[in-house]
This record gives sequence, C-alpha cells and structure tokens, in this order.
Amino acid sequence: MDSFDQLAAPGFPVFLGSEFEHPARDSAFFHVVPVPFEASVSYGNGTGMGPRSILEASWQLEKFDGSSVPGDEGIYTHPPVNCDGTAAEVIDRIARLVCSIAQREQLPVGIGGEHTVTYGMIRGFLDAGFEDFGVVQIDAHADLRDSYEGNPYSHASVMKRIVDEDIPLLQLGIRALCQEEMEIRSVHGIHYYDAKELVPNNITRIDLPEDFPDKVFFTIDVDGMDPSIFPSTGTPVPGGLGWYQTLSLFESVAQQAQIIGFDVTEFSPIEGFHGYQFSAASLIYQMMGIVLRNNNDIE
Repeated sequence: MDSFDQLAAPGFPVFLGSEFEHPARDSAFFHVVPVPFEASVSYGNGTGMGPRSILEASWQLEKFDGSSVPGDEGIYTHPPVNCDGTAAEVIDRIARLVCSIAQREQLPVGIGGEHTVTYGMIRGFLDAGFEDFGVVQIDAHADLRDSYEGNPYSHASVMKRIVDEDIPLLQLGIRALCQEEMEIRSVHGIHYYDAKELVPNNITRIDLPEDFPDKVFFTIDVDGMDPSIFPSTGTPVPGGLGWYQTLSLFESVAQQAQIIGFDVTEFSPIEGFHGYQFSAASLIYQMMGIVLRNNNDIE
C-alpha cells in the first residue's frame, strides 16, 4: 500500500489517484462510495474485498477513456462505509451518505460488496426527495425473492425491496430466476429483456418503456456479464452479456434518461488474476464517461 499516496482511508486508495489530485468534496461531480459489505452470499464469497481491489486497480487506468476525460469533472472517493452490524444498519449508513451526495446534485457511484448495497443507494435517493425515478438492472439473477434463507435483506432479495418502494424496474440480461420471481415480475409490472433475447441476437440498444421515468439509477451485478469476462463473482452463470454489449446497453439508457447514479456490485477478486479488478475499474470509468457525454444538464 506504500505506493498509494492518496488514500480515502487506511488501505483504501482513492479512485484513479494516480492521474488526478483528490478534489475537495463539494467540487467533485462523481462521488465514489465503497461498500465492502458481505453478509448473505450464497455460493462463492469474497465480495467484501471487491471495493479495495477495484480502487487499487483503478490506479492503472489511463485518464483518457478513449473518448473523453471523465476525471476532469472531479472524482471524490469516500472512506468505505462501515459494514459492522446488521444489514439494516449498513443500509441506513449507505442511505445517509448517498442522500447527502444527491442533495448536492452530485452523482454517487457505489462499489460493492454484495448486491444488497443497492437498496441503500436507492433509499438515499428517496430520503433526498427524489420521487420519480426508475432502476435499470444488469444481472444474471432477478433478485426478486421476498426473502432468501429467511433474510429479507439478502442479495437475492434486493430488487424486491426496491419494487416494494413502488420504483419502476427494468431488468437486462437475467438468465437465472425462480417461479416466485416470475410471478413478482407480473404482479409489479416489471419490464425485462432477458439474456436469451439479448445475447444470441447481440442486441446493443434497448428502448425504455414509454411510461418509464426520465431519471434512472443503473445497477450492474458483474455476474450479469459473461463469466468469460468476470469469473470473479460468487454466482457466475453462463450466457451473459459481452463487454461492449454491456457498455452499449448502458449508453442506450443514458441517451434516453438522466443517469442520477450507478453502482457495480458482487465483484470477488481472484488471487493472482489482477486483470479482473482492472476490468471492473475500467467498467466504472467507462460508465462515468458515458454519463458525462449523455447527461444534458452537465455543464
């Protein structure tokens, strides 16, 4: 860790601190929120180590993303959220931080941790007074179980908690779900383009439903992408989205709605294979660039 001279907290370097001075909190547009929360993983583990490994890998990125320099708008990295205590307590801590970011009209970028952290991000927007926004989810799993193994805050239930808040949901790339989740899709009117439609047909652009809100929080579980790209996750499922397909789908949403925040979750580093955390860091930085190039209200 001695090679990192800019730290958000002991052991946690700031995002892309190799290229940019860490800005003042109020001057940065992007606010990176590391959440090393791991409590309900149901197969492989390691998501708690994901945020630090991604932040470390970000120091190997170029500041030019191929089209622009997203870091010029300022990337502030917060100390990792305290993940001690119950899931409800961690969710409340995430919500308080995200609420403060959203109230300053800045853009939170969550790094998980298991997918449960996304509910904390959404709660933060609700607490900040955001009333009309939707969620777009890239994932292998629907995450719509009312509870899993008796836990309503399981990573397998995070999207059920979100639709219970009456937030519209669009799912992309799903290819593992149970009958209960199919029924919940119907009850809540959830829109979806599953992997069996997107992947074989190489669909790179989708149209948002006509009644979908014009503000969107976008969440990516890395297992939504194919295991050939991200085997570094606890629950990999074959037949996932490709790298450029994922970025193109994200951009197609950003061209139709204002991205108010996003997160990348469920990354579990594999010892000795540092390329995967670099890919996760690159994914986040590419998404920052897409946001800036498409959000009309960015000056």
